[in-house]
Amino acid sequence: MEREVVLTKRECPARLVPAGTEIVIPSDTFVTITQALGGSFTVVVNGNLARVEGKDADALGKNTADFNFDDVKEGEVNESHIWEALRAVFDPEIPVNIVDLGLVYNVSIGKDGDKNQVHIEMTLTAPGCGMGPVIADDVKFKVSRVPNVDHVDVELVFDPPWNNDMLSEEAKLELGML
Repeated sequence: MEREVVLTKRECPARLVPAGTEIVIPSDTFVTITQALGGSFTVVVNGNLARVEGKDADALGKNTADFNFDDVKEGEVNESHIWEALRAVFDPEIPVNIVDLGLVYNVSIGKDGDKNQVHIEMTLTAPGCGMGPVIADDVKFKVSRVPNVDHVDVELVFDPPWNNDMLSEEAKLELGML
């Protein structure tokens, strides 16, 4: 995506990157959209990088696409749908989804009574990343949109520590590492 300068249409909640500090971008503020992936937006505002969630896309004059899952069976969770949702989660500083970054270590689907639960074990590119809780919340939000998922639990782990070898070939190509 090419950078695009837009004028905010209303006050817009955002989080500074990489600290994760909550801010509010005032209405009628010029921002530059640097990344629009997975339904969220990374913007430059007053010289700072910030992430705007998809639910606030209208504040930027934008729309977000919704998931359209095929092959839904009554009461069952399709694991491929979970992976599709995970591929829609992006680090706000890196134009690669968390699956191709190698951040997702394990996905398990289970039952608690009649409720379908999904447990995701994942890591971050750096243990002290201030955006970690934001990325984890995005995972919960997007996976909870998968048909028949009743509860999502995200566990951040740091063993094994993430490294560049965990990147997919596609991610290495996108990041110019091949």
